[in-house]
Amino acid sequence: MKYYPVFLDIRGKKCVIVGGGEVAARKAERLLDCGARVSVISPKLTPELAELKEKNVISHIAAQYSDALIDGASMIIGATDDEKTNARIAHDARAKSIPVNIVDDPQKCDFILPSLVQRGDLTMAIGTAGKSPALARHLREKLEARYGSEYEIFLNILGKLREKMEKNAGVGQEWFKSLLAAGILDSIKDKDEKKVKEIVKKITGEAIEIDFN
Repeated sequence: MKYYPVFLDIRGKKCVIVGGGEVAARKAERLLDCGARVSVISPKLTPELAELKEKNVISHIAAQYSDALIDGASMIIGATDDEKTNARIAHDARAKSIPVNIVDDPQKCDFILPSLVQRGDLTMAIGTAGKSPALARHLREKLEARYGSEYEIFLNILGKLREKMEKNAGVGQEWFKSLLAAGILDSIKDKDEKKVKEIVKKITGEAIEIDFN
């Protein structure tokens, strides 16, 4: 099976996690990072989830799963350790036309979650169609070693330049290649702010602020 790769905007949308364990906590963290409104259905919560509840970062329904509890959701993640419950979640979500992911059970999923490398707004996703999480993890570790925090800063620079590009239509690709050729990534890695600004100014004619924090 081939999955259609897509990045979803879930800001402000209700995303439901069924389960209150460590896996559920990791899923909640990722959803919150993307701006979702997270609701967790579980009689008990891990300390991490309980802390998020206390801070009103997530909502919590302290109950066993039932299909009525997922009404109005934009996405469902089943993260329980009970196969029958996970099967019910998948069935109910599909009956309500809500995309569903059941952790570690691709056959019950409408979508699967890739292994991610994240550098600020730069996201690299690795998927194996559910065939080998171990290979996805291996490739993620290689990418993490290859692409450091300098790429986050470089992307922020490119984003600022893109805002100014209307008056320089058609030069975006030229700027990108020239910035790389000038060694901007090495200068960012060295935290040489003066050099980075000089490179940007020389190539693009633009003066921009750079945040190394």
